[in-house]
Amino acid sequence: MRLISARDRDPADPYFTRVVTLPNAITLARLLLLVPVCWLIVAGTPGSWLPVVLLGIWASTDWIDGVLARALDQSSRIGEVLDPIADRIGVIGVTLALALAGALDWWILAVIAGIDVLSVLFAGRAARDGSIHVSWLGKTRTAVLLTAIVVILLGHTVLPAATPVGMTLMLVGVGLHVIAGIDYLLQARRLRRVQTGSAPDA
Repeated sequence: MRLISARDRDPADPYFTRVVTLPNAITLARLLLLVPVCWLIVAGTPGSWLPVVLLGIWASTDWIDGVLARALDQSSRIGEVLDPIADRIGVIGVTLALALAGALDWWILAVIAGIDVLSVLFAGRAARDGSIHVSWLGKTRTAVLLTAIVVILLGHTVLPAATPVGMTLMLVGVGLHVIAGIDYLLQARRLRRVQTGSAPDA
């Protein structure tokens, strides 16, 4: 299905007016659940499944809200904007908590946060306008990173053997994150050239 830019939609489309929907409520719940999840990670609970289970529930809501939005025909502009914001805040928040707990190297957090900052600075406006959508690469990146942090926490708390698997997934996720970030920056650059009528480089 072809994605339609927000600016190309009919202003009367319910897509713009829907605010209180089940998918949006789940996205907000994901943000709220981030607080106890990060606290449990930093506090340290060796041998406890609670932080792992809560983190797994938190990560799964990223898939659940999208499925419900399509199944219930409750897609909305606010949801389209809020969902990736919740993803980025969540990934950085949990990665920070894992770094503070000693389960993850700080350079991984620096790379993830750095790419996010560059994306916001140079592609944020286009994404906010609906001119740039989350790509399949971006969705894959997020899925890999979410899986990685759950597996890393599993290894850090109750199953040490899971740590190498989690770190491998994290490195793959970071690589995809860099590629996806570059892709968004290039999309934003092309869009600015189209809008300003600038000719592409020879």
